[in-house]
Amino acid sequence: MSNLPQISDAEFMVMNIIWKYAPINTNDIVEQLSKDKEWSPKTIQTMLSRLEKKGVIAHEKDSRVFVYFPIIKKDEYFEAAGKKFANRFFDGAVNQMVVSLLNQQDLTAKEINDLQAILDAKRRK
Repeated sequence: MSNLPQISDAEFMVMNIIWKYAPINTNDIVEQLSKDKEWSPKTIQTMLSRLEKKGVIAHEKDSRVFVYFPIIKKDEYFEAAGKKFANRFFDGAVNQMVVSLLNQQDLTAKEINDLQAILDAKRRK
């Protein structure tokens, strides 16, 4: 995905619900989001409309409700966003990005072992 659409933090919360539960209707999206946010259904509908205009979701009409599904897969979006982030803030230097992130986090022994396993697998490729 070369043209990554800009998604606000609020829109990203909506996307996470759609990625997790798709296909999902408007009422269920509102219900899921109301667990954490106090957004009105109109606000959520506005975000759905924006996401659709950006080309990251689409809908089908099922009787009287819209059912939404993602056009862009979550892993594809994260991959593109990660590359964009590395290029923007670290001039594409992934090692500098990883070191910066690691220096800001306290990692458990398990997390360190998991990261080492990922690096070992990457080396074998």
